[in-house]
Amino acid sequence: MSDAPEDPLAELLRLRASIDNIDAALTYMLAERFRCTKQVGALKAAHDLPPSDPAREERQTARLRQLAHDADLDPEFSEKWFNFVVAEVIQHHKRARDE
Repeated sequence: MSDAPEDPLAELLRLRASIDNIDAALTYMLAERFRCTKQVGALKAAHDLPPSDPAREERQTARLRQLAHDADLDPEFSEKWFNFVVAEVIQHHKRARDE
């Protein structure tokens, strides 16, 4: 007896529907994150604070690597994702400072 689904196409469609839902949720969560970081950028600009905070970024990297490990996600991937997002946030903060 096999563990393979009886209808692989139906199983593929089911899995892809789940992936689509997850992608939508991630998109909305990322948008919310950027709404928050935009407020941080405005606050930093208003008070002449630097656009980046390397100590916080280091703490967050370590925290997210541990969360990734706990979630059985590659911590290297998690760190790359975080670095990508933070680089974009810093650019937003620099633009807010320069405006």
